[in-house]
Amino acid sequence: MNICILQGKIISKIEYKFIINSKDKAIAYFEMELIGKTIIKVKAYNDLADKCYRKLITGNEIYIEGILEISGEIEIQEIYVI
Repeated sequence: MNICILQGKIISKIEYKFIINSKDKAIAYFEMELIGKTIIKVKAYNDLADKCYRKLITGNEIYIEGILEISGEIEIQEIYVI
């Protein structure tokens, strides 16, 4: 497991979905542009997914702590709006 801490700007619409037959109930996906112009895909589950969908919009500057997955996506563990 690789832990990462990133800062950047949300550049896509936040996509929110419910998951059936899984330990997780909801997922939110979006893309984020880092300070160095690198674009990454991030996702959050359950309560954190709800928070992302309700409180964040495209253009928000955010700081995230998460886990880098094999697919290259970041699974968010904590998120803060700057």
